[in-house]
Amino acid sequence: MLEWLFGSTTAGADIYVDLGTANTLISIQNKGMVLNEPSQVMVSSIDPKKRKILGIGLEGLEILKKNPGHIVVIKPVKDGVIADFDAARVMLRHFLMKAIKVSNKQRPKVVVSLPYGVTEVEKKAIVEACRSAGASKTLLIDEPMAAAIGAGINVREAKGHMVIDIGGGSTEIAVIALADIVYCEPLRLGGHKFDEDIIRYLKDTKKLVVSDQQAEYLKVNLGTALPKKNIQKLEVQGHDLDSGFLRTEVISSEDIGNALSNSIQLIIHGILNALEKTPPELVSDVIETGIMLAGGGALIKELANKIEAEVRIQVRVADNPLTAIAVGGEMVLSDPDLLEKIQLQL
Repeated sequence: MLEWLFGSTTAGADIYVDLGTANTLISIQNKGMVLNEPSQVMVSSIDPKKRKILGIGLEGLEILKKNPGHIVVIKPVKDGVIADFDAARVMLRHFLMKAIKVSNKQRPKVVVSLPYGVTEVEKKAIVEACRSAGASKTLLIDEPMAAAIGAGINVREAKGHMVIDIGGGSTEIAVIALADIVYCEPLRLGGHKFDEDIIRYLKDTKKLVVSDQQAEYLKVNLGTALPKKNIQKLEVQGHDLDSGFLRTEVISSEDIGNALSNSIQLIIHGILNALEKTPPELVSDVIETGIMLAGGGALIKELANKIEAEVRIQVRVADNPLTAIAVGGEMVLSDPDLLEKIQLQL
């Protein structure tokens, strides 16, 4: 009744944080994205138990380049979940303090998007990290919801929409209606799993050992969901599995497509499973509205066409899939009514 008389009881927020497996993105209301750094904490390898922090994010990467032999890299978020609470708390506090300086707000209100289905312990750890960085209040929202908003979906309407967010460590297949996630199928695979698939495939079929960075390069430039279509080739240098010597090999998009096929099929299976567990009336809506792809994995060539052919529902890719979550989070900052509807309960 009070909301009907006086409007929303939740004020807008100042700073949005997307705590991702690969990168952490931070946006400020009316200023856009102000931070995009690797979600990594570098500690001294001399005494790992003491965890002497040498650098975080981009600053840590610069230190790692100079002294790679004396540094252990900690990735606080793995497969879409917080794997190291202490490191996550330190990292988030570091990034948030940077953003607070830019925002010129002494005690900002912060919104953080988290993977769907996080535990109460994880929620409390994030809230505490934000509080220690200077946040006056922390509100939590689901990543698939932020991705849907950033991709241009009207999440408020009663009609059902499906968004698939393929991130670095996880894929979340969500059906949204009336500003609520009706069903979500979370998968523990994403961009990093794609890289592992490529490394394993080249080792098994070419006896070639490549690095994580080389695998990512091949994924970005040759990754495809339809291996037989528009075949392209690139040279890559790796170590021969038998001799250990460096050698150059020509790799095709067909090779990389074959490497990714099992993981892509798992995503398609997840979509079918999500549709099966979604109320029939909302499935009818999804058939009408189509499926929206977001996240870095959405950039895999022909992925939308592959899903469309298998699921028989139109598939679109968000205009800026890599930053859809960050854009959605920033939009929520100036929409207190929507923020109130989608925030997670603590």
